Amino acid sequence: MLTDDIMYRALVDKDAAFEGTFIAAVKTTGIFCRPTCSARKPKRKNVEFFRTPREAILHGYRPCKICNPLLQSGYTPDYISEILKEINNNPSVRIKDWDLKKRGIEPSKIRRWFMKNHGITFHAYQRMYRINTAFKKIQDGDSVTAAAFDTGYGSLSGFNDSFKAVFGVSPSNSKHQVVIDLTRLETPLGPMFAGATEEGVCLLDFTDRRMLETEFKQLSKLLNATIVQGENPHFALLRQQLDEYFEGKRKSFTIPLVTPGSAFQQSVWRELQNIPYGTTRSYKQQAVALKSPESVRAVANANGMNRIAILIPCHRVIGADGSLTGYGGGLWRKKWLLDLENEYQLKF
Repeated sequence: MLTDDIMYRALVDKDAAFEGTFIAAVKTTGIFCRPTCSARKPKRKNVEFFRTPREAILHGYRPCKICNPLLQSGYTPDYISEILKEINNNPSVRIKDWDLKKRGIEPSKIRRWFMKNHGITFHAYQRMYRINTAFKKIQDGDSVTAAAFDTGYGSLSGFNDSFKAVFGVSPSNSKHQVVIDLTRLETPLGPMFAGATEEGVCLLDFTDRRMLETEFKQLSKLLNATIVQGENPHFALLRQQLDEYFEGKRKSFTIPLVTPGSAFQQSVWRELQNIPYGTTRSYKQQAVALKSPESVRAVANANGMNRIAILIPCHRVIGADGSLTGYGGGLWRKKWLLDLENEYQLKF
């Protein structure tokens, strides 16, 4: 149970694990904040808690200007969204610090945002996106020279060096190279990373998951692939169907999935997709469904290795006593997803 004392302690500690679970409203100032707000903490007696910003507003509070609680955690500012759209439309474009300053954007600000949300600098992001676009052109039959100059490289030798640094092979030897395209999505539960190959989506997980770096390494090894920022034909359908899911308009997904793993893991992940929307099963019930009633622990471990959240609904598996256990994205997200499905189940 989320008691007021627990929420107040999370507010004092600025505990990011509680993001999205409550809003703290300060009676003496009339403002409300997210759990991680950096403003000076009020006394316990001066704080009341709400589930959503909407509830706080209805009680007469206004949003804090420091932590912007009306914005989703991980929200992409409009000026960055415009730049990302420009890069997507024309990967050969090179936006330098001077260009940013002419637009009234401080380069250090955009650099910090990309380091925090993508793990690389803004200029590195542009380079990766550009080299990925060139890779796809070569895969589609373009010559190495055409791919290099079409994506903004002024030197063929420079292109060859950059290409080999990313993919480990020269452009002319890359025909059988596999790429996992990586993009960042925004959801009501915070930002997620999505990865996809030509065959389908192979990754969908929250950007703050501790196992994320391990998942990247495992996928790269299992698929013998290089993970590179870039668009993928499957991402448009993924965005559409996720939006429909969060709006309560979709029960199941039709996106092709790529799930490398052992035969047992794959059987567990397939069985997860058989759990109906709006319902839950215990790990024991999952093991029985797999005709391995003695393999409860192995089933639980395989659930935890699921790299495609929501689409493969491991959030629908709970403890035998009905408790919420074992969700890599955080138990608060698991509860949120189950509550969402329960709310809309009756509307279908």
